[in-house]
Amino acid sequence: MFRYILRRLLQMVLAFFGTTLIVYALMFAGQGDPIQALAGERPVTAAQRAYLTEKYHLDATGVGGFFYRYFDYVKSLLQGDLGQSLTGRQIGDILQAAWPVTLKLALIALAVAIIFGVSAGVVAGIRRASIFDNSTLVLTLLVLGIPTIVLAPLAQYFLGVKWQLFPPTAGSQPTFYALLLPGIVLGSLSLATALRLTRTSVAENLRADYVRTARSKGLVKRRIVTVHVLRNSLIPVVTFLGVELGNLMSGAIITEGVFNIPGVGFNLFRGIRTEDGPLVVGIVSVLVVVYLVSNLVVDVLYAVLDPRIRYE
Repeated sequence: MFRYILRRLLQMVLAFFGTTLIVYALMFAGQGDPIQALAGERPVTAAQRAYLTEKYHLDATGVGGFFYRYFDYVKSLLQGDLGQSLTGRQIGDILQAAWPVTLKLALIALAVAIIFGVSAGVVAGIRRASIFDNSTLVLTLLVLGIPTIVLAPLAQYFLGVKWQLFPPTAGSQPTFYALLLPGIVLGSLSLATALRLTRTSVAENLRADYVRTARSKGLVKRRIVTVHVLRNSLIPVVTFLGVELGNLMSGAIITEGVFNIPGVGFNLFRGIRTEDGPLVVGIVSVLVVVYLVSNLVVDVLYAVLDPRIRYE
């Protein structure tokens, strides 16, 4: 297990630098005039342009200039400095304020997927071809067919504006109740996927040989499901949910934008819209770390859920 974790850590380092290099290239290669994009229609003085150009090494052109700026960014990144955005704010301070909000939103969405998705998936897997099973399959298919960009405004209008069950917007300092509706919207796709995945896994394990053996020994159905079937069925579900946590934190751009939530996704979208290269690359670099760590934790949990799994 130690050798496997060490090998995965080395792979994580390569994946991190490769991903940040690609994102850095995509962000700065297609960039027009980031200084003017930041200022909008306001004029930029020659002194301001010269200062920003020198500060962010925008005068270095060509392939050599690109790698010079990238390695300078990596050097600061390894020292724990995410740099400054084009607005002059420290990216670390921006993330420090935005990260707790997005983390709360992602945890609410993940809790919705686990509580309702996994529980309903277990019941649907046990009662295959029942009314509950068929109903959940239809509902999850409907949810999967509606993109978040459509689902979020609909939920905001009906549940927030028309029926006033939830606050329509979260505000600058959102409470748990204000984040509940966007969390449900964000976790709806995860809930549907987790439900269908759990249902399929439980149904397959119920037909396995070890279940037939347990029944022949006289074990009650509840013990077979809770002790044997559920533990083996959770392996693909844990894999999905572990990776989905990273997806939820980075994929909250639409949800945070619709509900006016000042989180990571909201700041990432603002950085893309204003062509704020340092802000975009800094946020993406942190999100890449979240993805890699989530994948590593999920892989290690394999051995906890199923002792038969060993890494050489």
